[in-house]
Amino acid sequence: MMAQAAAPPAKPKSGWINVLVDYGPLLVFFLTYRHFAPEGEDAGGEIFAVIRGTGAFIVAALVALAVSRWRLGRVSPMLWLSTVLIVGFGALTIFFADPVFVQLKPTIIYLGFGVVLLGGWMRGKALLKVLLEAAFEGLSDEGWLKLSRNWGWFFLFLAALNEGLRLYLGFGDWLAAKLWVFMPLSFLFTFTQLPMLLRHGLSVEAEKTVVQNPPPE
Repeated sequence: MMAQAAAPPAKPKSGWINVLVDYGPLLVFFLTYRHFAPEGEDAGGEIFAVIRGTGAFIVAALVALAVSRWRLGRVSPMLWLSTVLIVGFGALTIFFADPVFVQLKPTIIYLGFGVVLLGGWMRGKALLKVLLEAAFEGLSDEGWLKLSRNWGWFFLFLAALNEGLRLYLGFGDWLAAKLWVFMPLSFLFTFTQLPMLLRHGLSVEAEKTVVQNPPPE
């Protein structure tokens, strides 16, 4: 009797781990900064809080990277790049005691992803699928291509928004906006894509997978 072929190993379910991995470090950054932020005008105390918050941000980002590798069995290219930029620009922020470096990180990553996705879309390549390393069950190639285009434009919008807030808000208000403005905007935009994805073959069961793959912070 012919032996049955071994079943392929099941892909680990992400649950909300993707969300925690992408936004957990930002929450740690915000809470650490707020804990050390001085009352009133205190330039030295402000820089001290920024440095402490940035250090916590770097550590949390590295932990998130390890958790993604451990629980999901993979680290997406988006997460790799985001973590490298957090460590690099965070180190510059700490070394020069200047928050501008860590504030520029989102602009660079949003701009980079936007250009890459739109460049791929113009060449007929859905690079978002490669960057996310996510499989949205049933989604057609045309659906992936449209999603890459839409996310590309949205990333450029986020880059412009981050620059505007960085220039016109203090560090504490900018950091709060990253948590309370950018994160809701990202989830809202993701939800607006669901009707288009369903029209291009996305299974109803896969809707949760789409929502649980937010852009990196």
